[in-house]
Amino acid sequence: MKVGIMPLFGGDTAQPDYIARIARGLDERGFHSVWAVDHILLPTTFESRYPYAEDGAFPVDPQVQGLEPFNLLSFMAAHTRNIRLGTGVLVVPQRSPGLTAKQAADLDVLSGGRFDFGIGVGWLAEEFTALGESFERRGARTDDYIRLMQALWQDGVSQYDGKFRSLPPCTQYPLPVQKPHPPLYFGGEGEAALRRVARFGHWYGLDILPAEVPAKLRELAAHCARAGRDVADVKIALCPYAKPCDRDALRRYEDAGVDQIIMAAFVPGQAAMERAIDHIAAELL
Repeated sequence: MKVGIMPLFGGDTAQPDYIARIARGLDERGFHSVWAVDHILLPTTFESRYPYAEDGAFPVDPQVQGLEPFNLLSFMAAHTRNIRLGTGVLVVPQRSPGLTAKQAADLDVLSGGRFDFGIGVGWLAEEFTALGESFERRGARTDDYIRLMQALWQDGVSQYDGKFRSLPPCTQYPLPVQKPHPPLYFGGEGEAALRRVARFGHWYGLDILPAEVPAKLRELAAHCARAGRDVADVKIALCPYAKPCDRDALRRYEDAGVDQIIMAAFVPGQAAMERAIDHIAAELL
């Protein structure tokens, strides 16, 4: 079983010397991956409900908002050699797909092929509005943007004509190290998210207990069958999030077919983050 970690580098944990030291420590300890969260901005007031809290409240102090994922992971790539670098997850439909394709490819090049591209459709409608993007049909736009990015990651002249974006004949280099492109992981636990996994890549699930995994994998297998894909080719990465995870839980996740567990470390302050990493390493590595 692979163990990854999802820290929140914001506030006083967003200092370059500190991030470099933590990145080297994660690499040396044998963590399989590190995942960066994504919010470009946080409106001061919003009515959108955060899907992973019973009361719908977003549990992050805006002053410790995490660093932008591509910048953070590129910096971490320079200070590590083995650990994989993932976005957990990038809100693709509120970004330019051409620019996102370029950033993803460049990160894969700079990391020597260690990038895992975690993709989400977003939940914070007011963030989309503040960025001048539509919240409506964001799932369909995500699919369209993925296909456009896949076109740009091919060698030679790229061209794409989609429902929401079109691409004239053009080139974009350098190409990703991983072929045909970095692995695509899709965040979400509902039917639409699992259909997207079946069409395009792998699953990044959040807040899922071991006992809930078999039913989700049966649902995913049905979507894969309709898409003409073998569910055995799908990698499963799950984050327990606020739920506890010890060695026994890790074994139960593995027995259920999970490839990787990603532990959240959303704690404020340098000392608290280091304690959280120490605890996770002692419990699971």
